[in-house]
Amino acid sequence: MRFLVDGYNVTKRDPATVHLPLEQQREALVSRLAVRGAELLGAGEISVVFDGVAGAGADFRRGQVEVRFSRDEPADDLIARLACAGATVVTSDTGLAARVRGYGAEVADSGVCFEARKGSRRRGRYPAASTGLPPGANKVTEELKKLWLDGED
Repeated sequence: MRFLVDGYNVTKRDPATVHLPLEQQREALVSRLAVRGAELLGAGEISVVFDGVAGAGADFRRGQVEVRFSRDEPADDLIARLACAGATVVTSDTGLAARVRGYGAEVADSGVCFEARKGSRRRGRYPAASTGLPPGANKVTEELKKLWLDGED
């Protein structure tokens, strides 16, 4: 799956980034997708497209995220050119959504990229494996609770 993210369309709707300067909006979105892209969007290649030229105008990659600047054309035109069947375009722009659907692309609302959109996939208790405890460490804790707390009410 390939995801094409309409960069400023997402950042200007995201309560976490809307009030930041453009450079910080870009950085926040790219960093978030580099760390949580698969969690927020799903498995696949992620390309974020922003209007204009940033700094020297060089496109770059951060982890699994490709960042592109549209330069001499609107970002919507670049996204539409890149859209194809099997791709998902992340935007809330209804005009762009209609264009890319014409090329066979799916459309997802910008909100899927918001920081608060999805919490951690963890359910329940904190996983022992992430703290460096060996497998079965919770069984030891349960045995100690039985020994120490047995009969206490």
